[in-house]
Amino acid sequence: MAIRERMSGNEAVAYAMRQIDPDVMGAFPITPSTEIPQYFSQYVANGQVHTEFVAVESEHSAMSCCIGAQAAGGRAVTATSSAGLALMWEMLYVAASSRLPITLSCVNRALSGPININNDHSDSMGARDSGWIQLYAENNQEAYDNFCMAMRIGEHKDVRLPVMCCQDGFITSHAIENIELLEDEIVKNFVGKYEPENYLLKKENPLSVGPYDTVAYYMEHKKQQAEAMKNAKAVILEVAKDFEKISARKYSFFEEYKMDDAEVAMVIIGSSAGTAKAVVDSLREEGIKAGLIKIRVFRPFPASEIAKALAHVKAAAIMDKADSFSGCGGPLFAEVRSACYGLDSKPVLVNYIYGLGGRDVVTTDLKKAFNKLLEYAKKGAPEETYYHLGVRE
Repeated sequence: MAIRERMSGNEAVAYAMRQIDPDVMGAFPITPSTEIPQYFSQYVANGQVHTEFVAVESEHSAMSCCIGAQAAGGRAVTATSSAGLALMWEMLYVAASSRLPITLSCVNRALSGPININNDHSDSMGARDSGWIQLYAENNQEAYDNFCMAMRIGEHKDVRLPVMCCQDGFITSHAIENIELLEDEIVKNFVGKYEPENYLLKKENPLSVGPYDTVAYYMEHKKQQAEAMKNAKAVILEVAKDFEKISARKYSFFEEYKMDDAEVAMVIIGSSAGTAKAVVDSLREEGIKAGLIKIRVFRPFPASEIAKALAHVKAAAIMDKADSFSGCGGPLFAEVRSACYGLDSKPVLVNYIYGLGGRDVVTTDLKKAFNKLLEYAKKGAPEETYYHLGVRE
């Protein structure tokens, strides 16, 4: 039976962690993710979990702690944001290449500099090619649900990769929303027991983890990582199907909102999707066939599925809450444009960088983007493909 509650996104993630009862949490505070280990440490102090809570001296050490624990055969979790994730950079690659399914809650915050504590996606997008699976949440409910599903995805024998569960800093992490929680026993049974095939403390099969990889083996191991990321697509859908049975909530790689007959569309990640849906509803009332795709899974990127979903639209705006400084657009734009390259009839695609450093995005901003799309749909080509939305001129 669902438990109706009111919680912030941070509290919801900590609650999911309590229900899972991991073996180790490596923790170092950084705004706006600090509340997650803070809430969880209370569960540890109260004896509600069996977790070894390790208060380390930096985020680099937090990930190192998780790597050691997971390699030893335990389940490890952590949480971080912004510069904290950046300080973990080296260890993110070590965790992924060592095939250790650590689960990390990334509470998205702008990455310095200039220093800023508000939300955008520059932290997790900067780590997009580190080998981690990446899930993104629109609201607190999705932040909770994604964390419940993450371990089963990462620990699957065909995957064995770490998973990053992302939510928007302050917007969802600190805002209180209505939420439906699952009962403790249901979550515990759903996630299951971690049973790695090989680990450091398995005396029957001594091994090393993360050894020096010479030229004779390195490329083969990287190909194995790439294959594991490909395998994750099927596992993500399989786990989502099982999760729907216990929660009645349906998840896939992305959500399609009023896309069936859409002529113009917006592709977006995170909490801004709620604002964009309101704009789509408003445009529909005006007789404009607008739609929305909200990305949930960014790694592995669902390229063929995105291309299929956009194949019938005339124009689409790809919304990036991070800039890649490539000179031609943000990371989501690069992925979507690449995905659509093979379509026989390609939609006009334009990129909008928005919301950097917590800059508000409101319905009027997004409506401007849709109005531009309507122009481009008629012309068949945009004036430019790379814009910054909501900048003071």
